Amino acid sequence: MLTGVASRGLPQWSRQRSPGLAALAVLLVLGGALATTVLVMRADERRSVIRVTERVGAGQPFGSGVLQEARIADDGVSYWSWSQHDQVAVTVATVTVLPGTLLTRPMVAGGDGGAAAGRAVRLGLALKPGQVPYDLQRGERVQLIHVPGRRNGSEGPALVVEEAVVDGVSYTSGSAGQATVLVDSVVAPVVAAHAVSGEIAIAAIRAQP
Repeated sequence: MLTGVASRGLPQWSRQRSPGLAALAVLLVLGGALATTVLVMRADERRSVIRVTERVGAGQPFGSGVLQEARIADDGVSYWSWSQHDQVAVTVATVTVLPGTLLTRPMVAGGDGGAAAGRAVRLGLALKPGQVPYDLQRGERVQLIHVPGRRNGSEGPALVVEEAVVDGVSYTSGSAGQATVLVDSVVAPVVAAHAVSGEIAIAAIRAQP
């Protein structure tokens, strides 16, 4: 058994607070509060854009059935706003759009939405029988082919535009008399020059039955 003198000689452990741990705790609290504030502010920056729910092939119309609202953070990308979904519904796709894609400006052409600035322009083509499929429809993907006239008999047909989109068709006597197509702005002058000479033919790009 310890005597009174021995018991008084035992070391006494005192609980002291570490200044470093206290400072760390304060920083964690402040950091959590700051993170919460940032999340709240970012939530206010979210915007409604258009998401495509089904595959839309290049040259095909979107239609309202494949458009869905999506809320995203504003990252500066030029997406189509959900408030414009009625406008987009009457346009066609310039590229194949897969399900889940957020719709950007260059993916859309035609209708009230217009062509993608700097990439595509509308071009009207006056056509004769034999220069265009009799059942050409708006939204179809087509090739534009230069077919030289008799004065250029030494030249053969040449592909001018590998893929264009039909934006409108008017019929005369049962066949297409004029078509409006969306083509790249780079080749538009060449196509227009051949069209004035009546040397442009349209070939529809269609899957084989």
